[in-house]
Amino acid sequence: MSELGDQLFHEILMARQRVYAVGQPTPLQELEIPGIPARVFCKREDLGPIKAYKWRGAYNRMALLSKDELERGVVAASAGNHAQGVAIGAKVLGTRATIFMPRSTPGMKQQAVANYGGDAVDIRLVGDSYDEAAAAAKDLAALEGQTFIHPYDDVQVMGGQGTLADEIVMSGDGPFTHVFLQIGGGGMAAATACWLKRHFPGIKTIGVEGVDQASMKAAVAAGQPVELDYVDVFCDGTAVRKAGDLTFQICNEFIDEFVTVTNDEVCNSTRLLWEANRAIPEPAGALGLAAALNYSDQLTENDRVLVILCGANMDFSQLAFIARHGGSGPNSRRYVRIPLSEERGSLVQLLRGLPKNMNIVDVQHGKTGKSKSYPVIGLTGSAEDFTEMEAYFAQMGINHQDVTRSEDVDFRIINYSPDLFTHPLFVHIEFPERPGAFLAFMEQVRDRANLCYFNYAYSGERVGRALVGMEFESAEDRASVHAQLKNFVNASIRAYREVSPSALERILG
Repeated sequence: MSELGDQLFHEILMARQRVYAVGQPTPLQELEIPGIPARVFCKREDLGPIKAYKWRGAYNRMALLSKDELERGVVAASAGNHAQGVAIGAKVLGTRATIFMPRSTPGMKQQAVANYGGDAVDIRLVGDSYDEAAAAAKDLAALEGQTFIHPYDDVQVMGGQGTLADEIVMSGDGPFTHVFLQIGGGGMAAATACWLKRHFPGIKTIGVEGVDQASMKAAVAAGQPVELDYVDVFCDGTAVRKAGDLTFQICNEFIDEFVTVTNDEVCNSTRLLWEANRAIPEPAGALGLAAALNYSDQLTENDRVLVILCGANMDFSQLAFIARHGGSGPNSRRYVRIPLSEERGSLVQLLRGLPKNMNIVDVQHGKTGKSKSYPVIGLTGSAEDFTEMEAYFAQMGINHQDVTRSEDVDFRIINYSPDLFTHPLFVHIEFPERPGAFLAFMEQVRDRANLCYFNYAYSGERVGRALVGMEFESAEDRASVHAQLKNFVNASIRAYREVSPSALERILG
């Protein structure tokens, strides 16, 4: 072990004496995760005093300040969790903290900092990134002679973070064969790897970063910290452009392998954590499990795997994106664009041929041509289901396109040409959210109606809702189907409502 590693180990040991002044140890819970043959244990840092692990490092560093330093106050920069740790430390230690946060920081995180710190905290919104906020914080610290509390690149901050690893060792559930550690700046990963390597020498430590956040992986490849040109902020808790100087050295020494995961994989692991333990992590909190799922073919039933749910401070509105990108049950989600002839019943006929266990969770369709359109269908299913789907499309001669990561699909841009619609009828339809329910309705009208518009997305409710546009060859057919809609209620649909004249005017231009 290097001299820096020895110093960090000592700091973790000493931090035991301080951090529990503001929080209690968090539990280690076993999870049942489909697809992973090993036993999986999750460190629940979301159950700590600020719903994330950052209180440990912030308070440990602040508890070491002299009386004079506390009187002058501290400065910090953070997009959320570190700021909350500094706020709780300032209140307990009787000092004042000026905390710089990017202007884009969600309101719930700003409010949490204010709640934890009260009058001990002064929040200042500066810039649009952590780097800009940190630069302003360091300028103020130098000007006022105050102490800057770094979120990760400080051995005593890392020492505090490492107490979560100490609790893992003390749990008695080890030894573990693998640990998947999310990396932002690298403080938690460095300290945890350092401590676990000493107590479980055979453990394989795996550092995990988002695909467009891999600053530590880049640093290790370059032999020194390097600045990324672009950083994705979906996992905002790990969105760091450049690894720390100290964390780089320690991660390079104690982490055996570095891997990356996609945002969709993070969403899927978030869903699994909810299903396994009713825990909803912030995106960064699910990185470790996402990597473990990707690693599952290298694990056996004799392995014991450790993941860290490092935080749960997420803006509620982000759940919609996560739910949409996180699959369903044990299944994954895929979007396909399908060339479809503009004939009555063609879409219904196509969907009827899909594997029976496959669920339709999204339909984006608008008529754009007289003879052919290109609806997008969102589907969830197992790997076997998608193999069967591919065989079905090949048999039918359907040259489909995988558009799972297409921007227009992600933003639900549905193109349509209203001037092509003949005698259109637009209605809101509610139907039981079960396989085949809406198709049963369409079967009943397929001989007279053609779908010219369809906008539906699964919401997780028992009821599905769709905005449906049907076109007819004659005004008489339109009137006949319109008059019969009430007969379909409680038969194939739950309810319907015709689109208002003002909305219809906007739809049809």
